[in-house]
Amino acid sequence: MTAHVDLNMARTLAKSSAVSVELLPSVARFSLRAGTGEQTALSKALGVALPTKIGQCTRKNKIEVLCLGPDEWTVLAPEDQAVKITDACEAIYAKAPHSLTEVSDREIAIQITGAKATDLMTIGCPRDLDLLPVGEARRTIFDGVSAVLWRDGSDEYRLDLWRSFAPHVISLLETGCAELAAE
Repeated sequence: MTAHVDLNMARTLAKSSAVSVELLPSVARFSLRAGTGEQTALSKALGVALPTKIGQCTRKNKIEVLCLGPDEWTVLAPEDQAVKITDACEAIYAKAPHSLTEVSDREIAIQITGAKATDLMTIGCPRDLDLLPVGEARRTIFDGVSAVLWRDGSDEYRLDLWRSFAPHVISLLETGCAELAAE
């Protein structure tokens, strides 16, 4: 079992010559729900186009938006932009009704990089990772834990998961990293 992990401090969790596992710095996270008719106004308010294809991501000015469903997005931004995003969306609410919920404290992000990153991900993720294009993300599970898996590069992944499940997932990734180092 992993010792207590401070999930509020970005740092390396496990590292070998083949793969690195890092807890990423906190970001502002929002769950956004809106109908088709409101998407243009919300894109303008956020300063980045809302992607329309499930799994597609858009990025602009340090804001990332992931389409999770036909009317659902995750919005990530630097923490200092949280109020700006909330205010911009609130300003258009009367003409473009939507639901914007800040979930920053609910989730953490873990980055997995290196030549064996895909191998490490397969210890808990049932998806065929070769079918996940670079620059996209998908909902998935990791050893039974709901997560969002981002593919940021050919050997670079990000796992967004609920904070309460992080110790379990981190323990698996640490064990897998050690096993891959022993090969």
